[in-house]
Amino acid sequence: MTSAPPSRLELLTTLREPIVRWIEGQALSRGATGVQVAVGYRGELVWEHAWGLANVETGEALTTDHLFRIASHSKTFTAVAIMQLVESGELRLDDRAAAHVPELAGTPIGTATVRELLGHQAGTIRDSSDGDFWQHAFPFPDRAELLRILREEGRVFAANQHFKYSNIGYGLLGLIIEAVTGESYDAATRRLIVEPLGLSDTGSEYDPARAADYAAGHTARLAAGQPRAVIPHVDTRALASATGWYANARDLVRYGGAHVFGDETLLSDASKRVLQREESRFTPRDRPEARYGLGLDLSKIADREVVGHSGGYPGHITRTWIDPIDGLVVTVLTNDLDGLAGPLAAGVLQLITLATRAADAGEKTPDELRFTGRFAGAWGAYDIVDLGGTLHALSLRAPDPFSGASRLVPRDGRLVLEEEPSFAEAGEPVTVTRGADGAIESIRLGAMTAWPIDRFDLTRPHVPFLGA
Repeated sequence: MTSAPPSRLELLTTLREPIVRWIEGQALSRGATGVQVAVGYRGELVWEHAWGLANVETGEALTTDHLFRIASHSKTFTAVAIMQLVESGELRLDDRAAAHVPELAGTPIGTATVRELLGHQAGTIRDSSDGDFWQHAFPFPDRAELLRILREEGRVFAANQHFKYSNIGYGLLGLIIEAVTGESYDAATRRLIVEPLGLSDTGSEYDPARAADYAAGHTARLAAGQPRAVIPHVDTRALASATGWYANARDLVRYGGAHVFGDETLLSDASKRVLQREESRFTPRDRPEARYGLGLDLSKIADREVVGHSGGYPGHITRTWIDPIDGLVVTVLTNDLDGLAGPLAAGVLQLITLATRAADAGEKTPDELRFTGRFAGAWGAYDIVDLGGTLHALSLRAPDPFSGASRLVPRDGRLVLEEEPSFAEAGEPVTVTRGADGAIESIRLGAMTAWPIDRFDLTRPHVPFLGA
């Protein structure tokens, strides 16, 4: 059965249920406190969702309105403001820091250019020689302390010697914005970014007047089952330009849309190309290759070249990815210090890709063979979901959809697991057993039986739970 593929916007709308089901399954199995997610397309919100708790101590439910500290997302806002000042002729990327912050004249870091600071190529110390403000041992640096750090210990490497991520460097960019505009960093970025986009739930620093609107941050679990404690919000002071911003997922997909080519609300496409062009490519020890532009991560996920940023604030871990060509934006915000924002955001992109491939293929599961649900057996649990018109089985144990997805395809009036080279049961039939009322009693994907998860007895995994 084939048909024309749906439009991308139509497809994204249909994916809310399967994506939410996958996210909730991942969050529950990994002991997350709360997850807020939004999917946008070309600046418009397609859908949003919240799962879990805003605060484990009060039991308050998380909603889509709760605010999160989005930490290093702040660097993208700072980079946009810098490029706006470049476009207006008030600043040049080759300007040296001391030209705008005279307190740094005669110091090594004072010779750093704006471009080097934006791309983390200025060799700047990351958080100072005492960064325990990240553990709330004392307040974040104020302006005077930031200047002291920059003067006395600001430069670690020579310029352009290594990519060296630096919050202190972005603190300096905040001082440059203030010097050029004659405004506070908050006032300047509110005028340049927040107000033009109408971001009513976004700002550059913690707002005590909205304290009740923030999701609480929570400690990481250092051992399985360890209880979490609430981490209070604090002001990031002179490092707001590096890590102070707050938002909810809804506002972030609107902001992300402004990084898509064709939307010149904040920047020209030419300026966006400067920010999104690869500035650094490197391989951290024993980790995958990384790429960075000016204030933006660059990556390839699920066949898409994407840009964006993560954020790590005490108690909140966040991630946004933007496809600047297609216009897709995905934001995931979590309120644990070991939050799953990165894997979940990548998983959402993968699910969208699986659905797009299925929709483009045009082979839809016939209505008489269609079913969905969560099923479990002794070897794990999985969801049967509709992605792009075709059923897929998504393992709840797999770390991502690509490694844990099996497509169920119609063949000769029945469903089979897609024919492909595999260690699993590829090509074998999918068998569904139903009761007299039509409800599914069990299914087999190839060899082994699984039951609806609410009927599965973990203490006797070879049979379903048949009690009252």
